[in-house]
Amino acid sequence: MRKDIENSFSLVKSSVQDLAEIGQFTIGLLNARMQKGLSTTMTAAIVSKIEILREESKISTADIFTAVLNNLRKLTTKEIRYDDVTPMWLKKFEDFLRDDNKSQTTIAIYLRAIRAIFNDAKKAGIIKECQYPFGHGKYEIQEGEGRKLALNLEQIGQIARYEDGTDTTAKYRDYWLFLYLCNGINVADFVKLKYDNIINGEIYFVRQKTEHRTRTRKEICVPISSPMQEIIDRWGNSPEKGNYIFPILCGNENEVERNNKTKYFTRSINRRMQEIGKALGISHISTYTARHSFATVLKRSGSSIAYISESLGHQNIKTTENYLASFEREERAKNAELLTRF
Repeated sequence: MRKDIENSFSLVKSSVQDLAEIGQFTIGLLNARMQKGLSTTMTAAIVSKIEILREESKISTADIFTAVLNNLRKLTTKEIRYDDVTPMWLKKFEDFLRDDNKSQTTIAIYLRAIRAIFNDAKKAGIIKECQYPFGHGKYEIQEGEGRKLALNLEQIGQIARYEDGTDTTAKYRDYWLFLYLCNGINVADFVKLKYDNIINGEIYFVRQKTEHRTRTRKEICVPISSPMQEIIDRWGNSPEKGNYIFPILCGNENEVERNNKTKYFTRSINRRMQEIGKALGISHISTYTARHSFATVLKRSGSSIAYISESLGHQNIKTTENYLASFEREERAKNAELLTRF
């Protein structure tokens, strides 16, 4: 009885802390969260998770669970119980996703979402440890390494100088360059930048991705270089307090609308940058490339991984090391070649 009480108290306490950290604690929302956490099937738990995430304005994460749910419904029309999900079932779902041309990175994201559902269920006492299908000797998620597509300084210079005579190309080229120069900032953070974020010639911001995941608010500081200021002057809003720096958002959007605008803006940059890349003979230029190029250029210049990690807003050095893995392989291959230049 004492163990059951402790487990229940721990679950309630965790939910209260999660809601308090995002400034959305109410008894009603806590009650809804607790009721939804007691789903008897995995399918129902995912539906509840999506509702909770949307209530908490975590739209991007909710979209991931929605994608998982849609793929599960492609696999079977039946409700999936916790007991149904065995290591063998998870391997079957993995194969189903791969046959549907999903990348290993996407497959890993979906399976981590399912693991999160099981973690919640185990924490709530809905399933026992013996029912938990993940871990050593059971099902282990194979992470996708992803393609690390960093550009060198010469290529970035070509992009910065590229012109085709249209304002649209110039604008998206400059936006891409700003992402690169602003510590490889993510688009979701870029669109939210306001003139209020500028203090003494530097931009201060907190990554949306990690803002509510840690108890310590990790602020990133970026000095505004001359090229960054030129981009602001050319394409930015009027520099008034409360204004967004760039005219992507209006300020009256809800979370869903802001998320949709961010996705559309990202696609617009990527589409235009692919056209620029084709003209320059540089493949795979995207908003992701800007972020990875920022990290790799610093690494090639001799900057420490600790500094790069802090600049990117990573929570630990390991994440940054994974980010720079392709650069390390490139260096090893180049050094190995040196050994045979007799």
